[in-house]
Amino acid sequence: MGDLQPKIDRITDILRRDDGISGAMHYTEQISWILFLKFLNDYEDNKNADAKLDGTTYNFVIDPEHRWNVWACPKGSDGKLDVKQALTGDDLTRYVNEQLFPYLRGFKNGAADLKSIRYKIGAIFGFLENRIASGHTLREVLDIIDTLNFQSQNELFELSHLYENLLQGMGNDGGNAGEFYTPRCVIKAMVQAVNPKVGQTIYDGAAGSCGFLVESYEYMTTPEKKKNLKTADWRTLQTETFFGNEKTPLAYVLGVMNMILHGIESPNLYKQNSLTQNIRDIQEKDRYDVILANPPFGGKEKSQIQQNFPVQSNATELLFLQHFMKSLKVGGKAGIVVPEGVLFQTNNAFTAVKKELLENFNLHTIVSLPAGVFLPYSGVKTNFILFDRTGSTSEIWYYEVNPPYKLTKNKPITSEHLQEFTELFKTRASTPNSWTVKVSDIKDYDISSKNPSKQKDIEHLPPAEILAKLKANDIEISNLLEEIKMIMGEGYGE
Repeated sequence: MGDLQPKIDRITDILRRDDGISGAMHYTEQISWILFLKFLNDYEDNKNADAKLDGTTYNFVIDPEHRWNVWACPKGSDGKLDVKQALTGDDLTRYVNEQLFPYLRGFKNGAADLKSIRYKIGAIFGFLENRIASGHTLREVLDIIDTLNFQSQNELFELSHLYENLLQGMGNDGGNAGEFYTPRCVIKAMVQAVNPKVGQTIYDGAAGSCGFLVESYEYMTTPEKKKNLKTADWRTLQTETFFGNEKTPLAYVLGVMNMILHGIESPNLYKQNSLTQNIRDIQEKDRYDVILANPPFGGKEKSQIQQNFPVQSNATELLFLQHFMKSLKVGGKAGIVVPEGVLFQTNNAFTAVKKELLENFNLHTIVSLPAGVFLPYSGVKTNFILFDRTGSTSEIWYYEVNPPYKLTKNKPITSEHLQEFTELFKTRASTPNSWTVKVSDIKDYDISSKNPSKQKDIEHLPPAEILAKLKANDIEISNLLEEIKMIMGEGYGE
């Protein structure tokens, strides 16, 4: 990563010492808005230089007095920081809090075009505030970020990946961050399986930090594919390809910035809850070619939200699944992360949704992810499902991801763990980790399936070995019960 990683590491160390910063979520948020303003400055300078070459005039989005080279890092004739002009301490925090942020927030009200960079800026800063308490700390951070060159494609590429690392670090910090970070290797495997193409619309109704949208963009713009992209294709990718909703303010802000830093200048990302839309109103014109998402699960939705769905349930994951099914175009493809319960639960609501999924969609693949994929913020066992809107389901190909060790916060899932799935997906071969089930063999819409290879191993154990294992389990249970009794007894005795 060159010298970029040490710079970002230094910034995070500086921010950790600030009284206004508490944890990875805060310092990621603060680095984000500063990075964004430096990016915007370099972006506008590039546009201005191109306009001069063309003999035209570029209309700057940011007014002169609020540009980076005026307030953040003014330079002298020698190209170095002009310390006499550069704000610091209380003067700097006062300017940022009382002038800069109110100015940028005002863009949202003044922009007629919702797709314009001006509107995006207003939307971003409408949900942000400067948390850096010390103006001296902020000065240190500004000076480091000023050394980053967003006019260099290589550096911009490196920085976009460093930004992903920041988001991952925030996810590892736990808390609400878990709502909007999905391991990159899982996203990558799902994108490869769905295989999005330029000209298709791609949607994530629970976008978070926009990992699925960013990965789709990178998938469609690899060095090999870039050679065949025309000017019109690039315009389509910038403005008419990526769509998403995100209800959490911080996730929305980080998502927009993540996409812009990866080169998508005008993402169609909106701060709203997808579940507030009545899916009965969704028409073919409102639908998307590709849907990729890891929606929240485990939540309980209110009756007002449930009324937007034909199959009412308080389970968030079930409502999102209905939303995505309804939002998929005829012929479209989808990849969705779901908790294990969606597969095996057979109450009325779950059965009704899965009935529609099997009868009106081709649910061709279910991938069982190991426990611990979403640690530290969720230990729920999950799967991702792949389906097309191309007719009914005749058979389902299952794949079970089996890492050689138990996943933990410090030993996460990696690309290597999903490599076999990616290779087998094209042929859908049967292996010790994969198998196929006919829909006609599925009972009560329970689409969970045990690996037959493992079942055979259990069945062929010698009877004596089976009895020995059962006896050992009984002893362990008995010992645990005794320990619990002792602990409870000690507690009562205090």
